[in-house]
Amino acid sequence: MANIVIVGAQWGDEAKGKIVDYLANDKEMVVRYGGGNNAGHSVTVGNILYKFHLIPSGILNCDTVCVISDGVVIDPGVLVKEIKGLHAQGLSTSNLKISSSAHVILPYHRLQDELEERRRGDTKIGTTGRGIGPAYMDKAARVGLRLGEFVRPDRFESRMTSLLAAKNESLAKLYGAEPLDVHKTLEEYRDYADYLRPYVMDTSRLIYEAARGEKGVLFEGAQGTLLDLDLGTYPFVTSSHPIAGGACIGTGIGPTFIDGVIGVAKSYTTRVGAGVFPTEQVNEIGEYIRERGHEYGTTTGRPRRCGWLDTVILRYSVQVNGMSCLSLGHLDVLSGLDEVKICVAYREPDGSLITQMPTDLPYREELEPVYETLPGWKEDVSAVREYTDLPENAKLFAKRVAELIEIPIGTLSVGPGREQTIIFEDVIQSRCKKRR
Repeated sequence: MANIVIVGAQWGDEAKGKIVDYLANDKEMVVRYGGGNNAGHSVTVGNILYKFHLIPSGILNCDTVCVISDGVVIDPGVLVKEIKGLHAQGLSTSNLKISSSAHVILPYHRLQDELEERRRGDTKIGTTGRGIGPAYMDKAARVGLRLGEFVRPDRFESRMTSLLAAKNESLAKLYGAEPLDVHKTLEEYRDYADYLRPYVMDTSRLIYEAARGEKGVLFEGAQGTLLDLDLGTYPFVTSSHPIAGGACIGTGIGPTFIDGVIGVAKSYTTRVGAGVFPTEQVNEIGEYIRERGHEYGTTTGRPRRCGWLDTVILRYSVQVNGMSCLSLGHLDVLSGLDEVKICVAYREPDGSLITQMPTDLPYREELEPVYETLPGWKEDVSAVREYTDLPENAKLFAKRVAELIEIPIGTLSVGPGREQTIIFEDVIQSRCKKRR
């Protein structure tokens, strides 16, 4: 079986978790390769909703090994709570492995995140305040704490004491912040280290062997392409690499081991936080989409900004990810509309058209979306299980999206449940072939 990267094709929140869960059953391993607990992946099985922030969405498949790899930054308190939550639901985490090279989010990272966002005032970027950015800053500055050190009793106290002293001093000077209590922090985080110790190991060789195996690996991204630190809509981005290339950076797997990339997109567009959003609908259409799609953050609960599908950004996502096919979701949310719109270009103030996303999009508030209008469909599609049973106008919509982004549709989702997924096996098999 092929090694496949599942990547968000928009600004995140595309329901990657559902696709990972669906495809994980046939894989030896699912690997989360970036981000932190600023991610929220939801999976619905039957009438039970599972919410994941750090644990890979494949964890519900008990025979699939699930790895939190090197590229992830881990808040140990959040991870312990997430593991215990799964245990309380009667689920095992014996198939969970955590990289000893993953970096640890500590209390001062969260504090710094909040203080810096407050300092920005009107220029804030909409961070979740989870300490993700400051943890990646420390990683890049080579002053971060890796999980392998964190769970070693002979290194824990000296490393933590040294880091807390240094950060207390810098936070006091920069922001006038009160110092964190070193003793209380050590006590709290020692318990986390003890709890997580059995899960921690060198995962790089483990992933390598699985990638060479018959069943293959599913690489799970967090956030979305437009939030990538280098290739996203900077500065309104995250601090890691959600793009498909991040799967290599965050796991130690070379690019020749990646056989295919499945991009996940909604049938409309959403984003959280600040930044230009050309197709945003601050009107009854945006509200209709938000309420029908339950567009509120899994992690923060914040209402998401909603608008029509933007194929300008989707074409960019196809480009930078080397996307093999698209998983198009939330088709059911658009049911009931008289017409649906697809953005195919942006219009400059002088009337000229842009069909490729400009790199300075975050500063291009003057750009106007150019739409194609298609007939909507009134039928409830949530019970449809075969493509042939979809309303003709829904098929027309999906077909037009594929034409505009120049890659085929690999899956269509008509609801959050596992069973509400229409799979085009021939597309996935032909576009994501194992090459070794």
